Amino acid sequence: MITARQLPEDAIRARAREGSAAIFPDVGGYGRSLFGADVDSPPDELDRARIVPPVFVPRRLEKMFDLAREPVYGDVGLSTVLGGFMAPSPVFLCAFGSTQVAGSGLGIAASEQAGRLGMPMVIGENVVPMHGYGRMGESVEDGLLGRIRAYADAVPDGLGGVVVQQSTEDADAEVWNLVYSDPSATKLLETGRLAFELKVGQGAKPGLGGMTVLSRTAAGEIAEQYTVDETFGTDTAMVLRSSSPGTFTGEILRQQIHLMRNNYPRARAWVKLHPGRDVGEAARVAWAAGADAVTVDGAEGGTGWAPSVFLDQVGLPLVECLRRVGKHDASLLVSGRIWEGARALKCLAMGASAVGLGRAALLAVDEDATDGLVRLVRCLELELRLLTSALGKYDLADLTSDDLWFPTRTEQDG
Repeated sequence: MITARQLPEDAIRARAREGSAAIFPDVGGYGRSLFGADVDSPPDELDRARIVPPVFVPRRLEKMFDLAREPVYGDVGLSTVLGGFMAPSPVFLCAFGSTQVAGSGLGIAASEQAGRLGMPMVIGENVVPMHGYGRMGESVEDGLLGRIRAYADAVPDGLGGVVVQQSTEDADAEVWNLVYSDPSATKLLETGRLAFELKVGQGAKPGLGGMTVLSRTAAGEIAEQYTVDETFGTDTAMVLRSSSPGTFTGEILRQQIHLMRNNYPRARAWVKLHPGRDVGEAARVAWAAGADAVTVDGAEGGTGWAPSVFLDQVGLPLVECLRRVGKHDASLLVSGRIWEGARALKCLAMGASAVGLGRAALLAVDEDATDGLVRLVRCLELELRLLTSALGKYDLADLTSDDLWFPTRTEQDG
């Protein structure tokens, strides 16, 4: 038998055996697995960065004078304004996809727990085209409306907010129009806690449009609207459905935000960017056009179905996105393998206003549909307080890149 040294023999043989299906994750796990950066990947640059408390802590001295006692970690304030919403901590719930992994009650459970926490929640694109809106005989639990209701019923007055993403499929379904006029969203709208997010891209598949795996019957019904491909072979029951990634220039993005502002004046305007090389320029264009928040998915982020080469090799890592965007007064929200306080603090120190929980939130809700997400967020908040206090600071706005140390490549290898 032929062997190949220094080549991924198993991967090459899989491509020779399975054809184009081999460039995707196992289709058998579609809808039941969370795709994105490999959990077994080595630590990235953000993981390797160290949080470095100083010896001299003048901010602690200032806090001591204010309190008339020695400050402790419980004195660290976490509340923040996040994309125009008041939040108890710099954490929001990322968008989930429309597949089964976010269904079967998990999407509803996550919405209810996010509401109880008062944390802003983003509802992902493609929910309505795949599961319906949730009225006129459609399944409320799987639909977008069910998630909005679960959140709105649980969220405390004055906190949080719901953000509804739109992709090209959602635009065809007029999702924003449905939500903007729905009585279930009236309270959120009237209290300034409803936002619409224009999705330019996501970390799992920068530069690609939406991809889903459908049965042949379902695919036949939408074949005229989308690209349907026999990627997995003619002898399988499933086919690949792809949509356009959309076309953006600086001017197109500006006009899209202006349209959002004009057509939905009472809703806040968010923009989600994939980790492209010009992500800093795109963020600045969005803010200048009036976006309340820009969300950036690092290449580690996203639960989307995509070819493995995109998950492994396309897009900037989160730390580089943060460097290219830089620190601004505007609201910068980031996501990408966030699950604990250290990674969150590093993002905040590099200029992020808040961090998003995606796959971690789904895993927490899957573990305990009643309180799993609540406990996960409480752990992250405690770590944030402990770490910030260790830095001699008591306001998250005081965090800077000076609080971090990034080892050089030589030091990492050594």
